[in-house]
Amino acid sequence: MARDHRKLRVFHDAHRLTLAIYKHTKTFPKDEWYGLRAQIRKASVSIPTNIVEGSARRSTREYLNFLNIARASGAEVAYLVQLTCALEILSKSSFAILDQLCQQLVPQLEALVDSVEKLWIEERKAKRVKAARNRVRAKPKA
Repeated sequence: MARDHRKLRVFHDAHRLTLAIYKHTKTFPKDEWYGLRAQIRKASVSIPTNIVEGSARRSTREYLNFLNIARASGAEVAYLVQLTCALEILSKSSFAILDQLCQQLVPQLEALVDSVEKLWIEERKAKRVKAARNRVRAKPKA
């Protein structure tokens, strides 16, 4: 099934969060460039990337798997934003912006996963019904 990730608001919001993460982590101290800065950037990139990759997959099951990864990365970014603020690496003003973006994005990811999960369950039920009908038709008559 062809899916266009560009039609999903959650994709655009994830992309916007990633751009904001890169902007607001530019001033992290050098000793965190390969630590928290790298981790929060990788996790933020993972969100829209997994939405795109999942959208390109053929099956709903595969799509759901990638959306679950995106959702987990969203939770990771939300935590890292809080952590870097608590460690006073991230400024309070940057925290306010990034936290708001996370608070908007994570529920959207949850809702999309829930929606696609319901679709996948319905598809599985329909396949089972079809298989049962085919078995009944295939039985030889005595």
